Amino acid sequence: MTGRRAAPLWHSLIPIAGLLFAGLAGCAASGERSAPSRPASSAPPLATSAATPPSTAPITRNPLAPHPIMLGIDVLEADGFRQLQGKRVGLLTHPAGVNRRGVSTVDVLRRAPQVNLVALFGPEHGIYGDEKANVPVDDKIDPRTGLPVYSLYGKYRTPTDKMLANLDVLVVDLQDIGTRSYTYVSCMKYAMRACFKAGKEFVVLDRPNPLGGLKVDGPPLDADWMSYVGEFRVPYVHGLTIGELANMCKKAPGVLGVDDNVRQSGKLTVIPMRGWNRAMRWPETGLKWTPTSPMIPDFAAVVGYPMVGLGTYLGGFSHGIGPKYPFRGISHKNARTDQLEFHLNKLGVPGIEFRRVNTTTSNGVPSVGLYISVSDWNAWNPTELNFHLMKLTCVLDGENPFAAAAKAKTTRGFIIHTGSEAFFDALVREGAGIDLNPWLTQWRQQATVYQKQSQRYWLYR
Repeated sequence: MTGRRAAPLWHSLIPIAGLLFAGLAGCAASGERSAPSRPASSAPPLATSAATPPSTAPITRNPLAPHPIMLGIDVLEADGFRQLQGKRVGLLTHPAGVNRRGVSTVDVLRRAPQVNLVALFGPEHGIYGDEKANVPVDDKIDPRTGLPVYSLYGKYRTPTDKMLANLDVLVVDLQDIGTRSYTYVSCMKYAMRACFKAGKEFVVLDRPNPLGGLKVDGPPLDADWMSYVGEFRVPYVHGLTIGELANMCKKAPGVLGVDDNVRQSGKLTVIPMRGWNRAMRWPETGLKWTPTSPMIPDFAAVVGYPMVGLGTYLGGFSHGIGPKYPFRGISHKNARTDQLEFHLNKLGVPGIEFRRVNTTTSNGVPSVGLYISVSDWNAWNPTELNFHLMKLTCVLDGENPFAAAAKAKTTRGFIIHTGSEAFFDALVREGAGIDLNPWLTQWRQQATVYQKQSQRYWLYR
């Protein structure tokens, strides 16, 4: 999909900081509202002389929320599955597609009265979450249910007419993490487009955005660089639920990528949650986190994904501390822990702190690493650290890795994830000398416009 220009996403284009930004995308921070200040997740203890592994205690339910929210699947069940009764149903889901009691949506629908579940569809990592990232997944027969499983991350990314032929409705229950390049929202969009073209009903069982609905941050996506890791032209942290993104696809001309008559006649039903509001991050929901992919085992990784995922894509930085703390630990191939700690603390990135922690390598050797803590949620800009890492790696690498990537013509992956070709070009030219402030300011201004305009797709306040 690289190089194709999408139809206009919005009803109007807003000029900001010398660029045209189409602001009707889908994030959700209601501007003045802000979540209470506190660390984003349970941080591991400080390093001590004994190399004790940091705590991995699960996030517990907020004592102020005695009853968990009702997810879309819970609401569907409470309403007697009336939207699906008497219909042949396909289900696009994965291991995190569970109800509030932790029961798989597959099992809930199989047991539902007058609901005929006839096929399963799997996204990246498959319906059981045991497939590696970026590895194609084959169709198969599910040994547990006997149902056919159609892979939407293999030979096809879009359901074919043959896959949909025996269905009346396709139901989606996928847990997103609120960050543009996470592929489940792209999978949802592709499936929705196929269903609208085939005249099939499309139902989205909504789930929380684990970062809440009040954070919007990072560069928007250039139209020419839309791809499976960027099917929505939104800031990198988009602030919407998957149901709200589906709502955008239905209501905003050009987003779904179908003829307007097809879009308007397509039947979308979003089953909204009950009890969720935009100030809720995952710990406030009272729900247990189910890993959404191998590298997102907990809420801490959800928070870290938009914080370092882009900054470790090119150059010498890596995330994790050995096999532990994906997207929360940080290291560089050319810097000792103390050297890196010095450089990172000098950055002065708001809302975060760097702490030495004890862990072990994959070979069981004790080691000390750096863990990124979110010390002030309100001050924290989820993507900002990435861009400082990009600048710093130009110093620590001993060369400009972005210039090297441009010379080797290996730039596509970086741009389709980050979203801004102009920023990549600036990194190539300026390397360690790049002034980040104008870029960060521009993206914040764009996010503010986007955030306001995206409210037309909100299902929650």
